[in-house]
Amino acid sequence: MEKVSILHLITAAKNASPFDVNMAYDAGFDKIMPYTAVELKEVTGLVQDAIFSRSPSGVKRESVFIGGRDIDVAMDMLDAARKSMVPPFEVSVFADPSGAFTTAAGMMAKVEHHLHKQFGGDLKGRKVSVFGATGPVGGCVAVIAAKYGAEVELVAHRTMETIEAKAASYNQRYQVNIGCVDGSSEALKIEVLKNTDIALCCAAAGVRVMTIAQMAASARLKIVADVNAVPPTGAEGVDVFADGVAIEGTNAFGIGALAIGNVKYKTQHNLLKQMLESDKKHYLDFLSAFEMARNSL
Repeated sequence: MEKVSILHLITAAKNASPFDVNMAYDAGFDKIMPYTAVELKEVTGLVQDAIFSRSPSGVKRESVFIGGRDIDVAMDMLDAARKSMVPPFEVSVFADPSGAFTTAAGMMAKVEHHLHKQFGGDLKGRKVSVFGATGPVGGCVAVIAAKYGAEVELVAHRTMETIEAKAASYNQRYQVNIGCVDGSSEALKIEVLKNTDIALCCAAAGVRVMTIAQMAASARLKIVADVNAVPPTGAEGVDVFADGVAIEGTNAFGIGALAIGNVKYKTQHNLLKQMLESDKKHYLDFLSAFEMARNSL
């Protein structure tokens, strides 16, 4: 008799995400076991308890999902889980803290798709400006864009010191070259938009990042993508359902939160199913999610 499939959900947060639990059940896992308020030093013990409690054939029906709120903590936990494996006792591991990895992947896959459709080419050589860059989605999209050849800058909303520290951390950890720019006033924001190809709005829900007037001043701006579905949206003139729709009064095309969310949902679902159904073991992060998102459009 085939053993039940189990997803061990590890998170540093107080609670497991109901979203992730629902996604795991819908992907076909029989059982989901959450472990909350987990510290990094505890990951090895949890993973090895899971892999050594079944035979090599039984362990094929197990996977580990890493949630939480912090992308660096999640990446550290992913690395710790990988190092805990003792082949043939080995399971797949997928990190997606607060859905940030799959959301960022969906955002960048949509941006790349409409960039190619409307202007030809991909991210390579494009200037990408990330607004709301201190959050988890902003950080992930910045690294994805940089890894795929874009010239990336984080836009400071308040102080340059905070954003410079973020960029330095990403550059060191992920071996990229992300820059910073001051966007703390309307005039400075207009200058940022005048000198970029792609504007990514990753700010907190209900925060208006840019206006049509600011975007209209740019002859260079091509794509504006916004992950905020809570009114007011992050980018004026970009409807939540917009999927490569021309933004009135500008030269740019908009991608809204629900268009991005649709790809995010498919990406997370497909990665969970991949862990469940594949004999090969996978270690999945935001770069893995981006590759899956490209194939989920």
